[in-house]
Amino acid sequence: MLLQGKKAIVTGGTRGIGYSIAETFLRNGASVAIFGSRQETVDKALAQLKEENPEWDVIGMWPDLTNYAAMDAAFTEVEKAFGRIDILVNNAGISAREPLYEYTTEEFRKIMDLNVIAVFNGCRAAALRMKELGGGSIINTSSIVSLYGQPSGVGYPTSKFAVNGLTKSLARELGRDNIRVNAVAPGVTRTDMVANLPEEMVKRVCAPIPLGRMGEPQEVANAFLFLASDLASYVTGTILFVDGAAQT
Repeated sequence: MLLQGKKAIVTGGTRGIGYSIAETFLRNGASVAIFGSRQETVDKALAQLKEENPEWDVIGMWPDLTNYAAMDAAFTEVEKAFGRIDILVNNAGISAREPLYEYTTEEFRKIMDLNVIAVFNGCRAAALRMKELGGGSIINTSSIVSLYGQPSGVGYPTSKFAVNGLTKSLARELGRDNIRVNAVAPGVTRTDMVANLPEEMVKRVCAPIPLGRMGEPQEVANAFLFLASDLASYVTGTILFVDGAAQT
C-alpha cells in the first residue's frame, strides 16, 4: 500500500473526483478526513465509504474553507483524531459559465474565494503543521483550462491559473522544509454532471481528445495517489495534466 499509515485531508471529498481521491487513499492504507460543504453530503459520503469497507479510518467535516480560522480549527480536529497531517488535497471548487457581459463582480469573487482563497488557507494551515513534522505533501486541483482558458465563464480558468502560480511558488518556498507542493490538472472527466449529458454532446466533447474518450475519476485519483506517495519524493512544483493529451 502506497500510503500505509499516512494521514490525509481531502477537501471537496464527498463526490466526483474528490470522492475517488479519498477512496483511493483509503484503499492504499491512509486515514482520511473528507471536507464537504454541508453535513448531509459529508454524512452520505462517509456512509458510502464505510459500506465499502467498515475498517477504513475515515472522518468528515464541513468547515468554511474560505475562512482561515475555521479551516485552522478543522485541521486541529483532524490532528486530534489522527495525530498528524501528512497529506493535503485542496480539491474543493466551483465553476460558472456566464459570459462576461452577464458576469457580476460578486459571482467572480465567489469563484475566487473558494477556488483560490480556500486553497491558500489550506496550504497555510497544512504547511505550519507539516514543517513541525519534517515534511509533507500538498496537492492542489487545477484544470486543463488553466492552460488554454475557456470561451465563457472567465472566473474558473482565472482561478486555476492562480492555483498553478500558487503551486509553483509554494514548491519553491516550502522545499526547504521538505514540503512538496504539486497540482493535478484534469481534462474532461466522467463525473456525475458529465455522465448525465446527452450522448451526442459527449461525442462532441470527446472528439478532439487523442485517446478518444473522457477520463474516469479513478484515473485522475491515481495521479493524486502518485504525487502523495513516496514514489514522487523528488517531484515538486509540477502541474500534472491528466487529459488524454487533449491540450495538445
